[in-house]
Amino acid sequence: MDATLKLWSVIVAVGLLNFLSRLSFIALFARRRMPSWLARTLKYVPAAMLTALIVPMILTPGPAVPATLHMNPRVLAAVVAGGVAWLTRSTLKTLLVGMAALWLLQWALG
Repeated sequence: MDATLKLWSVIVAVGLLNFLSRLSFIALFARRRMPSWLARTLKYVPAAMLTALIVPMILTPGPAVPATLHMNPRVLAAVVAGGVAWLTRSTLKTLLVGMAALWLLQWALG
């Protein structure tokens, strides 16, 4: 089998499996009422997924980032952004202040 055909076969197979896995939930719950315990549980999935994506990016030191947490500008900026999020409950303000804090801390800590 030619390499290009193999690559496209894998892409189509993965796409089809992804589509079928998503369709299964839609087909399963389309005509049924979701149990209340499942609805309560699924409410926390987006926050858990976002946390799983963001925390490693903050805590993993890069080539120019110190390995100590108290001098890591990403950790300090995340703490500032967390405080803004807690006080204002505004996504836009959190993003703006967090990015400004990150840039300022990266400049200040060199």
